[in-house]
Amino acid sequence: MIFLPIFTAQYLIFIIIILGIAYFLHRPNAEKKEIIIFSLITLPIIFIISRICAALYFNPRPFVNDQFIALIPHQANNGFPSDHTLLSSAVAMIIWHFNKKIGSLLFVLAVLVGLARVYVNVHHYIDIFTSLIISMAVILIVKKTIWHKIKSHRHITAFFNKIKIFN
Repeated sequence: MIFLPIFTAQYLIFIIIILGIAYFLHRPNAEKKEIIIFSLITLPIIFIISRICAALYFNPRPFVNDQFIALIPHQANNGFPSDHTLLSSAVAMIIWHFNKKIGSLLFVLAVLVGLARVYVNVHHYIDIFTSLIISMAVILIVKKTIWHKIKSHRHITAFFNKIKIFN
């Protein structure tokens, strides 16, 4: 019975990434370009914000201070925010930007990754919640503010049109 939360906490992230890649590979070339550009903009922002949050707030993992036993091996470092949840929700939200149905399904899986990491005692709920919020906020802010300008920028479009993989 303990297998499922351990598997979810450690390995579901890879399934989410593989599903994200599969979605990307089965898209038309024009959409592939957009996915790459959108990812190149949003992923670094998500990463930088998460590192700033980690620098501003140290949250020891539950097995360090709360006398819980971690069900999976993990270093006793800062758990804030959750990197597994951050990456899986970032992939989910990027896909959501292009396909609400598949992206929503991947986001539910990302939430399960986070909840499983709480269950196995390597994160607190605040670590998970913050990771989800960072991913959602960055994707939505980029989508609502600058995406339409970047998408139609002629130099960016010209650059990607020169790459043979997209022709």
